[in-house]
Amino acid sequence: MTMTPEDATRFAANLDRLVGAVEEVLLGKNRIVRLAFTALLSEGHLLLEDVPGTGKTSLARAMAQSVSGTSNRVQFTPDLLPSDITGVTVYDQRSGRFDFHPGPVFASIVLADEINRASPKTQSALLEVMEEGQVTVDGQTHPVGHPFMVIATQNPIEQAGTYRLPEAQLDRFLMRSSIGYPDHASTIRILEGADQRAHEHVVEPQLDPAEIAEMAALARTVYVDPTIHDYVSRLVEATRTAREVRLGVSVRGALALIRTAKSHAAGRGRHYVVPDDVKALAEPVLAHRLILDAEAEFDGVTASNLIAQVLIETPPPSSRQAG
Repeated sequence: MTMTPEDATRFAANLDRLVGAVEEVLLGKNRIVRLAFTALLSEGHLLLEDVPGTGKTSLARAMAQSVSGTSNRVQFTPDLLPSDITGVTVYDQRSGRFDFHPGPVFASIVLADEINRASPKTQSALLEVMEEGQVTVDGQTHPVGHPFMVIATQNPIEQAGTYRLPEAQLDRFLMRSSIGYPDHASTIRILEGADQRAHEHVVEPQLDPAEIAEMAALARTVYVDPTIHDYVSRLVEATRTAREVRLGVSVRGALALIRTAKSHAAGRGRHYVVPDDVKALAEPVLAHRLILDAEAEFDGVTASNLIAQVLIETPPPSSRQAG
């Protein structure tokens, strides 16, 4: 089945409703809100590298409210245990059986704050449920439900006492981005509403979980021309052969770019992917999957700059070819 133009129009209208609702809380951040919903509708997870106080918790809470879901925040610390995230089985003396007490990962949107402050073992517990959509405790499997999305954060400035996320774990995140500080006009609007605490902002539900699941399934049916597959393949191959790169984008990264391009196209009211969809998402989807050569890093080369250079040097298919 392939998405129809009517389906694409309906998809875009629903996405606009969701983005508009969340933007009432996260002022002036249309791009990151759209990216977050693109990740959700592509059934992936988002890594935010940002300084404190930019609205990460507000984003997670507002997204959950807009889809009639739940949200939980987990502050990662060195003493956090895997069971503190996934849940634990407790023996009930009255019933004579073990009961499962679900952890905070059982929510629609889970904010994993400063994920790199927990031990690798605890990080792995979260990344396992991200991949499988379920947790296994004492041999029993417990699905976390749908929709399910993890928004993990890292502070790019303060790295003391942190555990660096291994490349294989970074590869599990569909996208990486940052919220950043609001512009001048948005800051003034925020200050004008300073008498209202962040947790007091309530976003009206726009869709229910079943409708989100339907949108995610619909996004998978967006048409991708063979020339677009060829374009994405050439892009990731270029990252592997660049002299500044020690490890290029994996096949998982190429698949992620196609998945997100489909959701991006549908969000723009199109039932087919064009090269601009790929270009728009190449940096947030691919940059965190690169390992740069130490000498290139010393010279100031960044993964984002390298992706931008690869996009310039890799010619896209013409509109006639991609259509």
